[in-house]
Amino acid sequence: MFRKIDWWLIGALTFLAGASLVSLLSTKPNLFKYQLLWYGLSFPIIFLAAKINWRWLTTQNWFFLSFYWLTVVLLVVTLFAGRSIRGAQSWLVIEPVRFQSSELAKIALILLFASFFSRRHLEVSTIKNIAASFFYFLLPAALVMRQPDLGTVMIFLGIWFGFLIVSGLSWRKILIGFLILILAFSFLWLTFLKSYQKERISGFIFPERNPLGINYNVIQSKIAIGSAGLFGKGFGQGTQVQLGFLPEAQADFIFSAFTEEWGLVGGFALIAAFLLIIFRIIKTGVKSESNCAKFICLGSVIVLASQFFFNVGSSLGLSPVVGTTFPFFSYGGSSLLTSALLIGIIQNIAIESSF
Repeated sequence: MFRKIDWWLIGALTFLAGASLVSLLSTKPNLFKYQLLWYGLSFPIIFLAAKINWRWLTTQNWFFLSFYWLTVVLLVVTLFAGRSIRGAQSWLVIEPVRFQSSELAKIALILLFASFFSRRHLEVSTIKNIAASFFYFLLPAALVMRQPDLGTVMIFLGIWFGFLIVSGLSWRKILIGFLILILAFSFLWLTFLKSYQKERISGFIFPERNPLGINYNVIQSKIAIGSAGLFGKGFGQGTQVQLGFLPEAQADFIFSAFTEEWGLVGGFALIAAFLLIIFRIIKTGVKSESNCAKFICLGSVIVLASQFFFNVGSSLGLSPVVGTTFPFFSYGGSSLLTSALLIGIIQNIAIESSF
């Protein structure tokens, strides 16, 4: 088994893990031991998940449906009995463990849609199938929107729409879908979005507005990256983060914190490691003979790339700040463990494809 593991992918993950620990040791040393624990759990999960016979599970539709409904139940429990942290009631807490149930829902959607679309790819454009897949997206999305967590809802939407596009949907229906999404967003803006969520979006559109308010974090992030130079200011020497100007240096703006101390070379190394992970997942999907496995790889790319885009993009002012993590780099147990499970599934697909 081990010689068939994709060691290029594991190597890239290890680099991100090491960079994360170095960054936390410099900026948030109180979180270092917890992140080390999460990595200590995540890598074994990858190798354990790689040993599960996912090829057989892809033939068991009941398994994916059961997993999906389990995550829906967890989201309902979280909504009514979870703990609010940073304004979002997204966490199930059994001290000392905190778990974000919406992270597990991402995997559930990937697996369910992989099974759903691989069985119906020849007739995906029928209204019945589009409506059924939209229902599977809408239920967890509505629950997460109530928390509220706009960033995760956008990733859910990306999963659903990405599967539709690659499943052979006509361009006419894709265009209609975009128009529906615009109308849906307008409805959300008028009814469900909180004032701070609207401010984040308007702050992204007008970056010069309110520099001491909604745009403060992004401005400080740009200063941190812009002042880094080629090789950075050195370990523990980043002025923006060490003096407390850069908020959320362990999560939302960890890319900025790392780049300030390790320079553009360090920042590009992070991006290169992540792109290598995406490339290896795509390669695994292309090599697989199973449509379901290809769809699992597709969904994984959508989730990981979306989180990367929103995290790094917000640090550079290229996207709104929606609170998503840099996969395998940002601090946090829920994101690390669920990403590890996803990578483990990809590893099993790679092993099966090598026979």
